[in-house]
Amino acid sequence: MSVNLQKGSTISLEKEAPGLTKVVLGTGWGKRSKKGLFGTKLVDVDLDASCLFFDASGKALDAVWFRQLRSNDGSVLHSGDDLTGGGGADDPNEEILVNLSAVSPNATSLVFTINSFTGDSFEGIPNAFCVLKNADGGKEIARYNLSNEGGNSTALIIAKLYKHNNEWKFKALGEWGQGRTFDNLMPKIVPLL
Repeated sequence: MSVNLQKGSTISLEKEAPGLTKVVLGTGWGKRSKKGLFGTKLVDVDLDASCLFFDASGKALDAVWFRQLRSNDGSVLHSGDDLTGGGGADDPNEEILVNLSAVSPNATSLVFTINSFTGDSFEGIPNAFCVLKNADGGKEIARYNLSNEGGNSTALIIAKLYKHNNEWKFKALGEWGQGRTFDNLMPKIVPLL
């Protein structure tokens, strides 16, 4: 059974999925309804998921995003940029695969963000969610519902995977912000490490 996360909640991957070696963080969202002269239509939404690597001192080590789909150490792969949205409640638009056993030992935190590249706010984006799954078999471990929380924000620091006592944990961060790419969120990310 999947854990429904709330902002600030943490789970132990060892407890929830013993023996886990690879996880997938999926982000999904629907198209936005827009009222026009001839009624309501659905319009594309370009959100971008990213994964940022940090060491124990908070120094940024690497980033995986739509312009770099693979980490330098090869442990993280991005599925590619979805420019339109339109997924359902259980259908991620973008996925980031993490091979936990291959993550560089220097990286103690992996932070996941999502940004509106076009600068549209999260207000009115349906079915926005983040899901953490076991990469082997696709069993859902945890889910974080993002819909209708963002208001006028254009970016979100979703969650982090981090090592504590040699064990990987997953924490829902839920910190809203502004910016077209993760660079704009860096001042808000570092204090969360």
